[in-house]
Amino acid sequence: MPNYSVKVNGKTLAVNVDSDTPLLWVLRDELNLVGTKFGCGIAQCGACTIHIDGTATRSCQMQISMVDGMEITTIEGLSKDGSHPVQQAWKEIDVPQCGYCQAGQMMTASAFLKENPNPSDKEIREAMHGNICRCASYNRIEKAVKVASKNMS
Repeated sequence: MPNYSVKVNGKTLAVNVDSDTPLLWVLRDELNLVGTKFGCGIAQCGACTIHIDGTATRSCQMQISMVDGMEITTIEGLSKDGSHPVQQAWKEIDVPQCGYCQAGQMMTASAFLKENPNPSDKEIREAMHGNICRCASYNRIEKAVKVASKNMS
């Protein structure tokens, strides 16, 4: 099995896995970063969203061999203490019901707001539409993204 060096949440870590191992499973099973969730396994639900070089990416379809030299950020690395404006907005608006999709939702929202710090309601809906919430907390998610955008300015 090949040995890979990956930079996750600011730390360079070694993992010994097959080259086609999905990054999601490396994060969860090898590095014990379980905030990133498995949802559908086909990059359609958004539960496994992380940042790769600052871009929201579905980790279930990224093989470990594809991320060499890239900066990976998981929900655990968004902030050490939950102080990121998106995390604070999620608490303020009380977004989660079951909470399963929330890490992916927050990772999508934070990458989006970095690119578009003052979005319209329509832009927020468009940016977040690829993340599925089985509890249908969409209105609260959109409201939290709006609050986060104001707190990031």
